[in-house]
Amino acid sequence: MCVDYAKMCSCGKKSASFNFRDEILPFETITALYCPQCSGSVQYDAASMLEDNGWIIDYNMDVARFMMQKKTPASLVTPEYIFDEGYCTWRGVYPGDHIDSAREREELLKIAKTDRKRYFQEFATWGIKRMERLACQGWRKANEREPAKT
Repeated sequence: MCVDYAKMCSCGKKSASFNFRDEILPFETITALYCPQCSGSVQYDAASMLEDNGWIIDYNMDVARFMMQKKTPASLVTPEYIFDEGYCTWRGVYPGDHIDSAREREELLKIAKTDRKRYFQEFATWGIKRMERLACQGWRKANEREPAKT
């Protein structure tokens, strides 16, 4: 069974789907979600929040530290660690990425029906070009990071 963990932002205009690595953290680890439209009015708290390209995820750090205590020392459990190590992060590179990338792959499949060689060439570069574009747009997961030390 696959569960889609989606949360609406505080203004109710957008939503984001989340992945939970190894299912260590519960969905309730996310206290609030703010899209670029509603994040401007938020008092940012670096101790419990992570900002990614205008989106803000507010984590319940007490829950996160408690649930991760057997895996990681509490002092290392930060919003950045939770997000970057995949314990509670976007499903994909950004909110809605899983939908957009599926649509882009569908477009590529249309090429396969008429020109297989071109399809393989396009597909080979699609992922690289896509990640370069997303990195330029400022998405956190599109930029290379060093793994956290535990």
